[in-house]
Amino acid sequence: MSAARGHLIDLTPLKSSPAFARMWIGSTLAGIGGQLTIVTVMLHVFALTQSTFAVSMIAVAGLLPMIFAGLYGGMLADAFDRRRVALIAATVTFAATGLLATLTWTGNETIWWLYVLSIVISAANSVGMATRTAIVPRLIPRNMLAAASALNGVAFGVTVMAGPAVAGVLVALTGYGWTYTIDVILMLSMFLDLWTLPALRPEGDIVRPGLTSLVDGWRFLRSASNIRMQYVIDIIAMTFGQPLVLFPALGTVILGGGAVTTGILTAAVAVGTFASSLLSGRVVHYRWHGRGIERAVEAYGASILLFGVVLLVGALSGSATEHSPDVALIVAACVALALSGASDNVSSIYRNTMMQAAVPDTMRGRLQGVFIVVVTGGPRVGALYAGTLATVTALWFPPLLGGVLVIALVALLARRSRRFHDYDAENPEP
Repeated sequence: MSAARGHLIDLTPLKSSPAFARMWIGSTLAGIGGQLTIVTVMLHVFALTQSTFAVSMIAVAGLLPMIFAGLYGGMLADAFDRRRVALIAATVTFAATGLLATLTWTGNETIWWLYVLSIVISAANSVGMATRTAIVPRLIPRNMLAAASALNGVAFGVTVMAGPAVAGVLVALTGYGWTYTIDVILMLSMFLDLWTLPALRPEGDIVRPGLTSLVDGWRFLRSASNIRMQYVIDIIAMTFGQPLVLFPALGTVILGGGAVTTGILTAAVAVGTFASSLLSGRVVHYRWHGRGIERAVEAYGASILLFGVVLLVGALSGSATEHSPDVALIVAACVALALSGASDNVSSIYRNTMMQAAVPDTMRGRLQGVFIVVVTGGPRVGALYAGTLATVTALWFPPLLGGVLVIALVALLARRSRRFHDYDAENPEP
């Protein structure tokens, strides 16, 4: 029994820090609503255009604004009260989602409105995410950071598992307006948890947002080879191993089942994330985080490769339609995606812990801003890769090729960077 408990998730951060517990609960509820909107916008655009490329352009159009928001948001978090910065970012997201719901209910939504409001929401979320992540090390001690990352994996798993599944069902049964409205309601929880935090001014020398602050952050990053390497590895994984943009078309063409299948596929990733977080008791105590990232991302590439194989089999059989899904293929695809979610979550635990432990507080906001740009920007580049390649080839080809590229490129980088390979969490060095 004790051995089994040793594999289960460590809840110590929630017990020892009420402030962290409140922020974790609020972010989880708001995250569910955010996932509702992400999936619903994808389905909405596909319904208006019948184009996978148009769906991929949601992510691509928001890439530059999101990069700017992430970088500038990190500078704000290093210069001002992080609680206040997070509250302002949440307010912008709340207003944009409210406008999206209003336009939909009144029948005035257009594809351009969907693009513009998606950009605003993603930019505001970049600022908020960078700031909230920089807050965490101020709420709990360093030896609990890995456990906190695993708890955030549970939160992410719940949000991505529940949000897309509910979105698919709601769109199929009630349309788009209700989904956006529920997101607006759930976002209120984030305001409640942020209001209860104390003022959180950054420690150390404060540099006002601007070119000097950006240059200081860049100089630090140039000397932080471990941080740079985890960025590069994550960009590779997300660029070549992110098939999310294909899901709406898969529910219509290869796997069948329409919007419900889209939600199920997206939720399958979260099932893996959630399960691996629940069983993270031993994972969070593994001290060689560089090796952990390498192996987890290689496993991620193998999972995406398996997903591509499943789609190839489905394309060759050609038996599924939107109203007649191939259940066996959907299950196989979900298994592959769950494995990808589990391996990505293990990598995320080590990457987040490295960021929070090895980077000093005075730089944490800026580096978290860059980290958010990488984490959220990589999938957008991946959406362009998958959407464009699927348009000129076939839906199964991007994940098949992408999985091979992820495995090969990460293995090559691992051989060339011994310092990253030997990174020790007990002696964190950026």
